[in-house]
Amino acid sequence: MTTKRALSSLIVTVYVLLVVSLSAHAESLTVGYQTGIDPSKVAQADGVYEQTLGQKIDWRRFNSGPEVVTAIASGDVQIGNLGSSPLAAAASRNLPIVAFIVSAQINAAEALVVRNGSGIDKPQDLIGKTIATPFVSTSHYSLLGALKHWGLDASKVKVVNLQPAEIAAAWKRGDIDGAFVWSPALGEIRKTGKTLTDAAQVGQWGAPTFEVWVARKDYAQKHPDVVAKFAKVTLDAFADYAAHKDSWTADSVPVQKIAKLTGANAADVPELLAGSAFPDAKAQLTTALLDGGTAKSIGETAKFLKEQGKVETVLPDYSAYVSAKFVAE
Repeated sequence: MTTKRALSSLIVTVYVLLVVSLSAHAESLTVGYQTGIDPSKVAQADGVYEQTLGQKIDWRRFNSGPEVVTAIASGDVQIGNLGSSPLAAAASRNLPIVAFIVSAQINAAEALVVRNGSGIDKPQDLIGKTIATPFVSTSHYSLLGALKHWGLDASKVKVVNLQPAEIAAAWKRGDIDGAFVWSPALGEIRKTGKTLTDAAQVGQWGAPTFEVWVARKDYAQKHPDVVAKFAKVTLDAFADYAAHKDSWTADSVPVQKIAKLTGANAADVPELLAGSAFPDAKAQLTTALLDGGTAKSIGETAKFLKEQGKVETVLPDYSAYVSAKFVAE
């Protein structure tokens, strides 16, 4: 009888542990982020997302949007940060994701910088030169948009696929003549180079770029409250920056936290923050963004990517990949 009771107790213990384990797994949240400079990095560093959501978050750092897309597609990541170009590519391939907040409208935060002494003084000088950028990223999209605007045949420029950290290393070795990229690599290469154009100017030429937070659709359907709270923390961070941006100097606490989390030089952070616009809750819900404009922009990006042979299909409507309800809630 003692053996039976012991065995019964063991079975109950194993069962309880299994239930607890499955429950924990079901509620786990993995968030994919990148090194772009934005105010929400402060909330991330301070653990505000965890406090608000009431659960642990596994934050995973990625080098580019396409890497985030791959992780989301595999199910390893439930919420991720990526740019408009990888978003358009993912949606065009029917990846079940939904953009629930525009996290940045990219302006000077991404730029084409050419090396001092490379012989590149004007756009036409890019012919025959080696320019690096992470493929299918917002920077890649901006680079292609710039070449198109300048009337340059992209095949005559040696465009190579490098991640930001690889760009910084290749720049130091002298392997590349220029790069279209974001921080912290952008801050590094600017020290010995000059800006030929940036995402803001390319946007005015007809190829705007932006960043979004996306969630797997199945996760968003099961946990709409989590996604809504995640959006609120992000928007609160934007509001805090908007109210105190003048005090976010290189030696300020918020900027120091962003620098530590992203690996950027603190001295570069204020300028990089100023290089993007961070829409508040009211702006998010307008027809220019989540209520129509974002879906339209994704479609325009997809059309451009198809012209460049980066996607095979352009969907007639991308509204299924954008939702305003989480911000509205």
